[in-house]
Parts: sequence; C-alpha cells; structure tokens
Amino acid sequence: MFESLSDRLHDVLKKLRGESRLTEENISEAMREIRVALLEADVNLKIAGEFIESVKQECIGQDVLRSVTPGQQVIKIVHDRLIDLLGEAAELQLKSRPSVIMLAGLHGSGKTTTAGKLALNLKRSGKKVLLVAGDVYRPAAIDQLEIIGRQIDVNVHVERTSVNVAAIARNAVENAQKQNYDVVIIDTAGRLQIDETMVQELVRIRQAVTPDEVLLVADAALGQEAVSVGEHFNNALALTGFILTKLDGDARGGAALSIRKATGVPVKFIGLGEKLDALEPFFPERMAGRILGMGDVVSLVEKAAADVDEAEAKALQEKLRKNKFDYDDFLSQLRHISRLGGLENILKFLPGGRQLSNAMADVDPRHFKRMEAIILSMTRKERSNPDLIDFPRRKRIAKGAGVPVETVSTLVKQFETMRKMMRQNGLLGRLMSGGQMPDSPVPGPMGGLFGGAAQVSKKEQEHKKKIAKLAKKERAKQRKRKK
Repeated sequence: MFESLSDRLHDVLKKLRGESRLTEENISEAMREIRVALLEADVNLKIAGEFIESVKQECIGQDVLRSVTPGQQVIKIVHDRLIDLLGEAAELQLKSRPSVIMLAGLHGSGKTTTAGKLALNLKRSGKKVLLVAGDVYRPAAIDQLEIIGRQIDVNVHVERTSVNVAAIARNAVENAQKQNYDVVIIDTAGRLQIDETMVQELVRIRQAVTPDEVLLVADAALGQEAVSVGEHFNNALALTGFILTKLDGDARGGAALSIRKATGVPVKFIGLGEKLDALEPFFPERMAGRILGMGDVVSLVEKAAADVDEAEAKALQEKLRKNKFDYDDFLSQLRHISRLGGLENILKFLPGGRQLSNAMADVDPRHFKRMEAIILSMTRKERSNPDLIDFPRRKRIAKGAGVPVETVSTLVKQFETMRKMMRQNGLLGRLMSGGQMPDSPVPGPMGGLFGGAAQVSKKEQEHKKKIAKLAKKERAKQRKRKK
C-alpha cells in the first residue's frame, strides 16, 4: 500500500530539499510531479487537483520562500495537507446497550471477514459481541460467518428459513438485549450501488434497528470508483464511517485519500490481511508519516506490545538484570520479530524504512531461518550456557543445521557482541534509546539481531563457489581417466 506513491513523493521532495532557494518555478514543477504521483495512486482527479492547489498556495508564501530550510518547510506543508485530506482519527461511537453496528458494501469487499475481525477487536477490549448473519443471498455466507464465530468464540444469530433481513436484524437485537450483549454486528449482503432494490433493503434494516454505526466496507483497490461508491451509499444510509480492506495487497491506496474528502465521513479501520486479527484503527497522522517516509514508530511499538507475553517479558527483564541472556532468549526474540511480519515489514515503520528495506534487499531472507535452525541444533545445555560452545561443538551444530561452520561462528560472534553490550551499558537502555548495535546495517535493537546478515550471505555464496569449483575439477579428472 502507498509504496509507489511514497517512492514518487520521496524523489520529488528530495529534489526540493536540495534546492538552496525555492522559486515559484521549481515549486510548480514539483507540484506537477506530485499531482501525477497522486493520480497514479488512484486518487480522485478533482481531489488531487484541490490538494495540489492548496499545497502550492501555501508553498509560495513569502515565509517559505525566505526560509533557511525551504525544502523542509515544503515537506511539512505536504504532511499537514495530507493529514487534512485523510481527516481526523475517529473511534466507534457505541452509546446504546446493546450498541448496533451495521456493515454494508459492494460484492467481494470482504464484509463477512471484516465482521469477524471487528468482533474480535471489540471482544479483546472487553465487549460481549453478537454477530448477525444478514447475508441471506450468497451461498454459504451464513456458514462462513458461523465458522468465523467459532474461531473467535463469538455467538452468531442465524435464521436460515427467513429472507427478511430487517426482521432478522430486529430479532437479533431483541435477543441481545435479553442476554446482556454489549455489541451487535450485522453482516449484510453485497450489492451494487446502482441496484436500488438492494440498497432499499439496507435502508429498511437501518430503520428497523437504528444502528449506532453504519460502516461501509470498501475495497482499497476501488481507485477512482471509490468516490462514487462512497457518495451513493452515504446518501442512502447516512454512513458514520468506512473500513478499508485489502490494504496489504497491490492496492495503490487512492481510496484512502479520496473517500474522506469526498464524503466527509472518516475512515475508522483498515484491513491488512486475511487473518482475523489483521484489523487496525486508522490514524491519519501516522499514515501521512508513512506515505512521506517519516515512519510510524508508534504503530510498531503498539504491535510489538500486543505480541509480548507479560510473564515472558518479566522473565526476560530479570535475566537481563542478572546478565543471564542465553540462546533460548535470542531464539524467542527472533520468533517475536517473525510474528511482527519479519524484518522487511518492521523496517517500513521506521523513518526512511523504505530505503533501509532496499539496502537489505541483497540479504538472503532464508538467513533468518538458518539462524533459528542453528540455535535449535544446539543442546539444551548449550543454549542455556553459551560459553560451552567451543569449535568441536560448532562443527557438530553446523552439521545438524546443514550450514557451514563459518555461519555458526558468525552467529556466536553476534551473540557475544550483544552480551558484551549488555555488560557495558545494559541492553534495556539500548533498546529504549534506539541506539545502534555494532556492525549492523539496521538501526536500533533490530541491528543487534540481524547485524552481519549480509556478510554471512556473502560467505555462504563464496563457500558454494568453492564447492562448485572442486566439483568441476573432479568432473574434469574423471573425463581424463575415461579417455
């Protein structure tokens, strides 16, 4: 999402940063390039034009032209106008008991899966949630919602013999009141905005249950069509928010920049994958920072905190305090990073992360799996007592992991460097300060885990070349013998 737009904006703004003096001419040229970048990202034509005009007018103000750092001033203006375009962060307004959330959208936008994601999100915040199977037209839609309900341990209201969705929704809300549910989420059938009969069915549901939230589930790949879809549903249902789905795919993100401005209705959540926990609140300021390559460290910290087991974290803190960090802890950190989406995904949240990610492109992604294999090839005693690993043990570990001895030696050296840093400064302080670990292409704590990956990759390549040469010589000898 937004990768192409982010790259284009980075290149344009880099040129402006290099200018010692800004003029109307070079600002106009930059704005033309930004406009093309927005249109290529599927931002609505009218909205892209308005955005460029507002940025341009602010950029040619005398305060910017005379600024000591005019390029930086322009970046700030673009950042601020992006936030204006994306709107303010908006939470769900759940005032009734039970509160009712109604989902609507086009065919294939991901409403049923999103209903499950939203239910899981609310359940984790302490709400008792009831899902309602309101899609009575799509084959197996009810079955799909029931399966999702079982996966997340949330009850599903089903009436298989009825096709009156308004009545189904009303009955579900009445049952929820009796059973003390906090939230009712109504999944509805997909429809086209031009299908007036189906849209009127949504209107009847809205009238029957008076929902607290009416959310349009919109595919991020809608592009230029996002505005007309959003406007049509908003006119019919008076939407209270949007949920943008499939932002993890090849969508160029224009829908996120267009819908809020066109309808005045906020984006409340974004879907970032098929897994039921892949739903995040939408924060415009963080998204603007990611688009401009400023990073989104807050979201990264929140993701990391959500993945950490409290008891495990306390145990690790105690080990760090006593300077007893071992290979089991190292393995735990590797797996933690893997659960966060891997190094490449983590880098995208850091300032300049796209460029860091490109710098790491030559690193073999299988290297991190090899690191895990090496640690798992150690005995329990070796993992808990790192000082035991001498050269004969390294040879045995390398054989068990299927890697050269040099790779094991590099991992051991990395680990020793981390332990040394702990003794000198305390690893927790390093983590909190975001300091750089030695010999690492990656800033912060990630450097300690992945420093030297590129070097190991090169050594392994050299090792393979040597083997290939030896094999070639052996084949040549065999040919001579045959002659």
